[in-house]
Amino acid sequence: MLSQPISVTFSINDGAPITIETGKLARQADGSVTVRQGNCILLATVVANKDPKEGQDFFPLSVDYQEKFASAGRIPGSFFKREARLNDYEILTSRLVDRALRPLFPEDYLCDVQVLISLVSSDTEIMPDALACLAASAALAVSDIPIKEIISEVRIGKVNGKMVVNPSRSDLEKSDLEFMIAATQKNLMMVEGEAAECSEEDLVNALQLAHDAIRVQIKAQEELRSKVGVTGKRDYKKPAQNEEIQAKVNSFAKDRVYQISRAGSSKHERSDAYDKLKEELVASFGEDISDVDKKLVKKYYEDLKWEVVRNMIVDERVRLDGRGLDQVRSLAMETDPLPTPHGSALFTRGETQSLTTVTLGTPLDELLVESAAKSDYTKFILHYNFPPFSTGEVKMMRGPGRREVGHGNLAMRSLKQMMPGNDYPYTVRVVSDILESNGSSSMATVCAGSLALMDAGVPIAKHVSGVAMGLITRTTDGKYAILTDILGDEDHLGDMDFKVTGTRDGICGVQMDIKVDGLSMDTMREALEQARKGRMLILDAMYNCMPSAREEVKPHAPRMVKLFIDKEFIGAVIGPQGKVIQEIQRETGATINIEEVGNQGEVSIFSPAKEGLDKAVAWIKGIVAVPEVGSTYESKVKSVMPYGAFVEFLPGKQGLLHISEVSWKRLETMEGVLNEGDMVKVKLIGVDNKTGKFKLSRKVLMPKPEGKPQESQGS
Repeated sequence: MLSQPISVTFSINDGAPITIETGKLARQADGSVTVRQGNCILLATVVANKDPKEGQDFFPLSVDYQEKFASAGRIPGSFFKREARLNDYEILTSRLVDRALRPLFPEDYLCDVQVLISLVSSDTEIMPDALACLAASAALAVSDIPIKEIISEVRIGKVNGKMVVNPSRSDLEKSDLEFMIAATQKNLMMVEGEAAECSEEDLVNALQLAHDAIRVQIKAQEELRSKVGVTGKRDYKKPAQNEEIQAKVNSFAKDRVYQISRAGSSKHERSDAYDKLKEELVASFGEDISDVDKKLVKKYYEDLKWEVVRNMIVDERVRLDGRGLDQVRSLAMETDPLPTPHGSALFTRGETQSLTTVTLGTPLDELLVESAAKSDYTKFILHYNFPPFSTGEVKMMRGPGRREVGHGNLAMRSLKQMMPGNDYPYTVRVVSDILESNGSSSMATVCAGSLALMDAGVPIAKHVSGVAMGLITRTTDGKYAILTDILGDEDHLGDMDFKVTGTRDGICGVQMDIKVDGLSMDTMREALEQARKGRMLILDAMYNCMPSAREEVKPHAPRMVKLFIDKEFIGAVIGPQGKVIQEIQRETGATINIEEVGNQGEVSIFSPAKEGLDKAVAWIKGIVAVPEVGSTYESKVKSVMPYGAFVEFLPGKQGLLHISEVSWKRLETMEGVLNEGDMVKVKLIGVDNKTGKFKLSRKVLMPKPEGKPQESQGS
């Protein structure tokens, strides 16, 4: 007989109730829960191996978030009609949960842990990614897997000037900012998001509001765990330790590690010196040292480096490369280094370098972004590539990993804030290739991307720059150091990795991971202000390099114009079986895309040559133009009859030029007067109310001979 499921229900700020339930689904997992709000239901499971793999020296946590298309009553659009590799949205959601959960586990816990979160029922208004971390943490809470604390995560939006916790899908589209924030009962753990140039104080207010809501979710998880009866956590095998070896390592290497760290050398010089010292350290233990002890020597050596460098920075306010705490590395940048791309820029900051290109495309190049609940197209794409040579390594070249997807997304969200609106006709693709990396290549991507967009003639109003911040704290005496423009090594040994992007007027993007307890809001404000100053310094250099966007796209870039026409004219532009639009494209060399948007037709005209673009625009404007009596038109003779000629005075619009209106002279026949294909200027003198036929005159545009009693009709 099945046991009865156990659940708790709560609400946040009078929102729809949220129910966490366990004991009904996936009962062979170590922990399993469903989280429901409205019709949105997530299933989260967690399983951990009882023992670590032999020789394991790192924590193997894997988190996968996936949306089942059946949850929204849809069938996947792929050839195989089944869910396949996680898409970018699912990868980004997985990363948000992973980054929040990872610090929860004890440092000496090395067993494989797998967290799987599935959207099994979708709601049109409830955003499931805002509940994913709650579901994962709840699954861990009801298991015996050893975690230090319970956490949760919420989204903060700002709708109509008011901060909102977990806004609906509709409200999020109107929001000025969007931050995903994870925290424990006491401490912030992770922040990621974007904003339309919000202030530093707005970000702090969002963090405080989020933390209050997260505490409500943590309390509900604690209540659920208590109902389940989880009283303790499983024992696990801890890595071997040897205090004697650790003492020898410290004695042999501590002073020399300090000397290398204090030398202010480059990344490769410092790395080579550290490696040489490690070889000498291992050799000092003799040839008889076991493999297990050798691994311990290397581990204690890395621990020693971590401690020495941190103390050096906190006590002496000097960093590995000799800089002060708030100093940005040397900057070098140029635009248009590549002749053929539509826009390009090279940005170098210290030992980090991004070569970024911009490509302008048509609406046919838009990217389909698909989730279970919604499929939409985006006209702004950013891809980030991190080849192994950028760090002097040899690795297999595979598709983009989660890191590349995450870094590219942060840069994309930051630059997107300055992109022109939906009436901008181009699809824009930015590609950042990292050529060197020693700290914050994602921020280099933002800076290079901003320069390249301006170089391409994309009308972004302001430059966006970014800087990566670090924090090192010492709990024994409360001292700390905030670092501007961190190195790769400083990222590894620090307690906070904090990336901030923005313009001179506010923050556009944030990504933060916190690894330390008790980070105060005052420290957060100090870090934000130091980040703002670093961002401004970089922005000044960017404006000196490229003050504003090019007024026009480059000569070899495609030309594009967008027209909006009345819905009733869409058929006329397309023509029967597409004949008209095909003729326009064939005669002008342009590519034309027409979409129905509300009560209008959106016509995008794309051409590699300005002449073809102008011709196509004039053609389409002629088709949709409404003929006006009294207006003059250049027309083309389509056919000649005994009683006159039929002329096309606007694309697709013909009228009769009666024989009596051809000339002031009386004509007995049209023979030899006008021929098919002749160009003739005419005036629209009337429209037959019954038939709608157009009456045209040529003679009214000609000088009237003396003695004529009156002008022709309608003149």
